Amino acid sequence: MNDEEIRDQINELIRDEIQEVINDYVDDRDESEKSGLGFVESEDELKVNINTQEIDKLIKQYKKLRKKQKSNITEIKKLGLLDKNGNPLK
Repeated sequence: MNDEEIRDQINELIRDEIQEVINDYVDDRDESEKSGLGFVESEDELKVNINTQEIDKLIKQYKKLRKKQKSNITEIKKLGLLDKNGNPLK
């Protein structure tokens, strides 16, 4: 995966999380008002500014984790190999 694909996935996750919070807020407000429909009357678009430096940090952490997952030590741990005393390899 290149940086742009990862960046797009991060942006999509952030948008989904924000939408979920908004939906919860609307549901809570509707329950308190007993309106019954559950729809927002205005069609305003929400705009969020996301710091690109924070996304770059997330991409760097992601790449570091992926590199670690592909390492030989991680592969050995996945195999569940034991040493001569029957203890798992570390």
